[in-house]
Amino acid sequence: MARKKSTDTSRVKKGAELEVEHLAEVTDVTPKQARALLRKHGADWQRLKDEAEDLKEE
Repeated sequence: MARKKSTDTSRVKKGAELEVEHLAEVTDVTPKQARALLRKHGADWQRLKDEAEDLKEE
């Protein structure tokens, strides 16, 4: 018998607002910049932080 797949709402999905807020807070970039970085690099947090540092320098 096949089980119906349930959705886990306790997990934050890629690009979700919580991730955007966290990245913006940690790296001091705007939420718009954080959203763009998350779209481009996904969940690679080391790369996200490096890219955010580059944005701040500009």
